Amino acid sequence: MNARDVMKYGHQTVMKTLEGLPPDAWETKGVVGMWSVKDIMAHLASYELVLVEVLGSILDKHPTPTLELMWSQSDFNDQQVALRRGKTSSDVISEYEAHHSQVMEFAQTIPLATFRQNGVLPWYGADYDLEDYIVYTFYGHKREHSAQITLYKKRLQGIHG
Repeated sequence: MNARDVMKYGHQTVMKTLEGLPPDAWETKGVVGMWSVKDIMAHLASYELVLVEVLGSILDKHPTPTLELMWSQSDFNDQQVALRRGKTSSDVISEYEAHHSQVMEFAQTIPLATFRQNGVLPWYGADYDLEDYIVYTFYGHKREHSAQITLYKKRLQGIHG
């Protein structure tokens, strides 16, 4: 596995999924629970920020305030979505993409051996490496939400088609 490719393909999946989504469909609630597509993207933007912090911490002991919030707040997801509620869909996508760009920039400077070193994230578990964390926490997460958005788009086609 190559973590850099996994991050790139996860991002591409999300962006491809958003293609063709009508502008008036971005804020319709009920795509996932009470969340809209914009809310899902706000949620993914917060996770991408967590990954920025995690990779930054590996590079230079960068602080991880968003990661710490994730650990300490049982309603982290809803709080992060609420923080972005006043933003436009374009703003939320721009934030997500900016965080992803920083993730990829950091990933290019981390040696491949570090991605595969068990215990590099002590809080994640001594038997797991950074690639495991990326695949399970970020790639799979993006695929899951992309599938939910795809189903929503199919429902829209059924309504309008």
